[in-house]
Amino acid sequence: MDSIERIPAKTLVTSTKSREWFGTEYNMNIYKGCCHGCIYCDSRSDCYRVTDFQRVRVKENCLEIIRNDLRRKVKRGVVATGAMSDPYNPFEKELQLTRKALMLIDAYSFGAAIATKSDLVLRDADILRDIAGHSPVIVKITITTPRQDLALKVEPQAPSPQRRFDAIKALTGAGIYTGILLMPVLPFIEDREEDILELVEQACQAGARFIYPFFGMTTRPGQREYYLEKLEEAFPGQGLEEKHLSRYGSRYYCPSPREKKLWQSFEAACRERGILCRMRDIVRSYRQGYGMEQLSLF
Repeated sequence: MDSIERIPAKTLVTSTKSREWFGTEYNMNIYKGCCHGCIYCDSRSDCYRVTDFQRVRVKENCLEIIRNDLRRKVKRGVVATGAMSDPYNPFEKELQLTRKALMLIDAYSFGAAIATKSDLVLRDADILRDIAGHSPVIVKITITTPRQDLALKVEPQAPSPQRRFDAIKALTGAGIYTGILLMPVLPFIEDREEDILELVEQACQAGARFIYPFFGMTTRPGQREYYLEKLEEAFPGQGLEEKHLSRYGSRYYCPSPREKKLWQSFEAACRERGILCRMRDIVRSYRQGYGMEQLSLF
């Protein structure tokens, strides 16, 4: 594996602006950039000023900084990771920085909320179980389509959907609260009702506790241009770029034209299988049993 660039950082565990997103109190990003190659990634947007986004970099002295950040926190809480870069990129297999950060989270009695597209998270099931012994733990595995052929076009370097479903099955089997981020659901590409229902069925078979969806996508300057360019490359001759621009123009919020119908079918399928799909219910469920003496609750 090629050497990885190290970049300076002053702090890594920062307070969230709002606890509405899975009830987390803190954010932590050890890596910068991502090599999954997802054509829709919001982190490519100009506002984040991440140049050469597909090149993964790591924050220098990250473990020492994380340790000091956790020691200084007045209140314990759930530390989220995976918002701007995947904490289980291919470099993590060798560097084990996410694993060691989770060990610090465990040592200082914080909770953990992980978002990833990688089944490498399975490696750290032992630490996640230890954390769950005192604080909430939730693992969110992003799956935007159950179809391998489609995933190869929109997420070319990410582990296959089947590997991610297998990871969910293994994690839930290990007693770790695990589910799916079904987002984005790309308009005109991933928003077929039969595909959404197939994903729910596979999630059920894997034992997923929840599926949190967004039937659409967001676009910002920088990311929008990249997405439309890659859209034409991945689906040549289908006119998807023109279709997208005709419907959404330069809008930030781009819901699927089928959003309402998809939500109705999706929610009914989840309810039938006992899978949670609303944020309030998911937060209440994964944090249940952890008292006020341990955490400042959502």
